[in-house]
Amino acid sequence: MSTSAPQTEIAIHRAGAQRMGFFTDTSVCIGCKACEVACKQWNDLPADGSQTGKGVSYDHTGDLSASTWRHVRFVELFEPSPQLREEAERALTNGAGGHLPAIPAAGAVDVSEGTHKLGDWVFMSDVCRHCTNAGCLDACPTGALIRTEHQTVVLQADVCNGCGYCVPACPFGVVDRDPIDGRAGKCTLCYDRLEDELVEIASRRVAELHSRGIEGAYLYGAGDEPEEQLAGGLGAFFLLTEPPERYGLPAHADSPVQENVVPATLAAVAAGLLAGAGTVLAFAAAARRGRGTRRGPSW
Repeated sequence: MSTSAPQTEIAIHRAGAQRMGFFTDTSVCIGCKACEVACKQWNDLPADGSQTGKGVSYDHTGDLSASTWRHVRFVELFEPSPQLREEAERALTNGAGGHLPAIPAAGAVDVSEGTHKLGDWVFMSDVCRHCTNAGCLDACPTGALIRTEHQTVVLQADVCNGCGYCVPACPFGVVDRDPIDGRAGKCTLCYDRLEDELVEIASRRVAELHSRGIEGAYLYGAGDEPEEQLAGGLGAFFLLTEPPERYGLPAHADSPVQENVVPATLAAVAAGLLAGAGTVLAFAAAARRGRGTRRGPSW
């Protein structure tokens, strides 16, 4: 993985630093949320509470936040059967709006078949990517966000002033502000527990799945060519078996801060040159007027 940084980043990179990160294999994740609990316990973060009742998902966490630094996302892969697709297309062709499904009487339901028809689920343990090109770090005006010696991005709560500039600058929607004190919060990659190298292990896992016939397995955020890396390379990457959008992940991850750096810089330079040219012309005009009216020495 590349450890290069954009010219806009204000962090200092230590020569020879070893990149550390997270690897999440979604092909074996069962959505137990034990990693969420462990994250909260280790970092002394408050619980999100829970909701029970009809129509409430087990994913009560909802999303990453200033107090939830790891979140297991539930994704239902519901695919209608060919028969249902054909019926729907026929109904649309005939101008009909469809009908309610026939519900079998109690005792006549095949539970296994019904469960299969509900569709499959995939789960993804989401977390901060600790990007090489970190838009949040570029946007921070106070230096609260720093690049560590492990090439990770850590947010110092005691330096954060709650401006919120880092929130829209993150292309993954990771950073959030605490609703009580307004300061931002996010994953630190367990700064005090870093000690592993994962890209090679992850690549072997992808090869293993391919050999078992799961050809759709791939790494999201690692192993890409330099020009194709997401945010310059991620410190948290994932093994996926579905397109990234199915997991709520962007196919492209350029920070809006960094996307606008070059155009904004060019515009500023152009404006400066234009202003400078106007000033020169104004001085030239004044000098010409002065030469026409001046009498005798100027001292």
